Amino acid sequence: MNITVTVLNITAPVFLLAAIGFVWVKLGFEYRVQFVTRMAMTLAVPCLIFTALMRTEVEPEALAALSLATLLGYAIVMVVFFALVKALRLDVQTFLAPLIFGNTGNLGLPLALFAFGEVGLGYAVVVFAIMAILSFTIGIWMVAGRGSLKRVVQEPLVAATLLGALFLWQGWETPEFLTNALDLIGQMAIPMMLITLGVAVARLETNAMTQAVFLSVIKVVICVAAGWSAAVLFGLDTIAAAVLVVQLATPVAVTSYLLAEKYGADAQPVAGLVVASTLLSVLTLPLILAFVI
Repeated sequence: MNITVTVLNITAPVFLLAAIGFVWVKLGFEYRVQFVTRMAMTLAVPCLIFTALMRTEVEPEALAALSLATLLGYAIVMVVFFALVKALRLDVQTFLAPLIFGNTGNLGLPLALFAFGEVGLGYAVVVFAIMAILSFTIGIWMVAGRGSLKRVVQEPLVAATLLGALFLWQGWETPEFLTNALDLIGQMAIPMMLITLGVAVARLETNAMTQAVFLSVIKVVICVAAGWSAAVLFGLDTIAAAVLVVQLATPVAVTSYLLAEKYGADAQPVAGLVVASTLLSVLTLPLILAFVI
């Protein structure tokens, strides 16, 4: 019973905030996703990442091990899903990137914070930043046939990650007034992203959910196995291993749908994956947390 209550206390705030966004749109209220997303990704999330890394008490060696484990985990996922997509004769441009890159920002960061505190958040932002770099390069290449290294360099979250890592490595801290301001801005990130997730899911239109549900279940199994294997291979501590598994197992991100539309892939199956995997995560993420806690 105790573990059930613990998991509910962790996951309930996440899905309640997403539900607020969902209900908000269904009631007909205005919500400008592009504006809120831009504010979150260019201001709030970078501040959250920087302050989390600067103040984390995790040793740099542990973060380095997590970074390598994350790269290995995503490499395993890429290879397995490429083989699976080919075996099922699905369109690589449409299905591969969404199955690989999960919602490590909107769902992964708050889950890590609520489940494992500031230390977990410090680990989670590392996984999130690596995923973002891979998504902006390899992910866009999968969907569009070309990468975007320039976009990676221009992303504020990448700069925030590198700067936060430098401060962590050197033991530096910003002046207290600046730290407080950055922390206050960063606190906007998680509620903004969760509410926006609910809004985006509410606005998606999708058909033929059977395939989407099947692929979503397969995604969870493969990603959990890949994350756990990478964590064991690199000898990650309990919290780092749990964060890696949870981050890799997050559902398909709404950005995958936006990229599919932008670069000419078939957006409707991707929309189905977003909806199916997000709804499925209401069951799978608590189960995963119960396993790793």
